[in-house]
Amino acid sequence: MKSKETIRKEIRDRKRHFNSDELREMSLPVVSALLENEHVLSAHTIMAYCSLSDEVDTRQLLNRLVAMGKRVLLPKVTSGTCMELREYHGEADLISGAYGIMEPVGPTFTDYASIDVAILPGMSFDGDGNRLGRGKGYYDRFLTLLPHTYLIGVCFDFQLSDEVPHTDYDIRMNEVIF
Repeated sequence: MKSKETIRKEIRDRKRHFNSDELREMSLPVVSALLENEHVLSAHTIMAYCSLSDEVDTRQLLNRLVAMGKRVLLPKVTSGTCMELREYHGEADLISGAYGIMEPVGPTFTDYASIDVAILPGMSFDGDGNRLGRGKGYYDRFLTLLPHTYLIGVCFDFQLSDEVPHTDYDIRMNEVIF
């Protein structure tokens, strides 16, 4: 099995073959699939993320979810190891935060039991729902607070791996959309 670092390097190399416009275009079917997903449609509260330029573009998704009447929560990095959630109402709620990621302003959201679905980025996923992140562990630590939440990983098809290294502490996705 390949190491986590080897997979991360391979995925970063694959991403370099596409410019930001191509990645935005490749994001459209993923966003469409999310907006048609039965778990997303039935959810009241959804945790999502503000995409980096090399991730599935979530800008349209976030605004569509809000327009559908969903409560949308986004992460904000609070330290070198932790993040918290804040509610998203629109782009005016965002400021540039850690690592240049757009992060929400406003009060901290802590009613984790009410989160129906979490939509999560990853460097790579495998067919068993194992997720490989960027290596900082923010999501891995945070997801332990959401044992009841339906987890949807999102990525481009070229980010899929035959097998992602994992341990008993890694939390699998219920579904991966690419």
